[in-house]
Amino acid sequence: MAELSAIGGFVAGASAACMAVVCTNPIEVIKTRVQLQGELMAKSNAPRVYTGLWQSLKLVGHYEGIRGLQRGLGPAFIYQTCLNGTRVGLYEPIRRRTNDLMGYDPNKQVYGVSIFVATVTGMAGAIFGSPLFLIKTRMQSYSPVFAIGQQTQYRNTWHALKALWSEGGVGALYRGCGAAVLRTGAGSSVQLPIYTAAKHFIENRKLMPDGPPTHLSASVVSGLGVAVVMNPFDVVMTRIYNQKGSMYKGVFDCFYKTVAFEGPTALYKGFVAQGLRVGPHTVLVLTFHEQTSRAVRWFENRGKPLAAA
Repeated sequence: MAELSAIGGFVAGASAACMAVVCTNPIEVIKTRVQLQGELMAKSNAPRVYTGLWQSLKLVGHYEGIRGLQRGLGPAFIYQTCLNGTRVGLYEPIRRRTNDLMGYDPNKQVYGVSIFVATVTGMAGAIFGSPLFLIKTRMQSYSPVFAIGQQTQYRNTWHALKALWSEGGVGALYRGCGAAVLRTGAGSSVQLPIYTAAKHFIENRKLMPDGPPTHLSASVVSGLGVAVVMNPFDVVMTRIYNQKGSMYKGVFDCFYKTVAFEGPTALYKGFVAQGLRVGPHTVLVLTFHEQTSRAVRWFENRGKPLAAA
């Protein structure tokens, strides 16, 4: 089977991610608000607006409608293109080339190489997409009914970019980028290697035929690993991105203050929403990516049969 070009890999990865985010964005909205709820507050008996995933989805849907559930979808599309076009789309071409440079068979899964390449491409994607994630986070946290965290209202992505540039140029656009790099690097270091390992395990033991069932099963295993590893970094990144002042001086200050005020379990705020967002998102991205890769490979080979490409 012909190898995808770097551009083809980027297009396949970005297309798969944009298809997936339409389905998972409402859960991302809830995750963001839960992670900001009770920020830097010791345990208290104060009532919480968001008490569970389904309760929160119904609450936002009732008071804010579809628009509320899909807040931040515009920048989410651009962010997914930047992040997953780089992270997912370039993973396989770079992994194969790295294997070749190190004297390994490009088709062989060398787990040290896989983890390294997944981490590097994840970090690169996080840097590329950081301004869009910042805008998405602020849009998702904004509510005209229930104010959670620091509220920022943007009319659209372009308005947000101009407002951030006016606030502080490149520095404002890349606020919190360090947290994004750690979060995405951690998630990527396990997502693609676990997916590849699970897929090969299923294929080698012929547990099910190659195709969507195999891709789906491997994606479920990968999504669980990502949710466990990434959630603490995700909480910190959400809070740094959402702040407008200087509540947190940096990534480690945010970790320290969150644990000091709210306890270690605060780092797993929104874990259920995170798992139900990252899990299906991982499943959808990786499953769609198998199909978009086939489509892009077909296009690059001008319609030749895949077996002969």
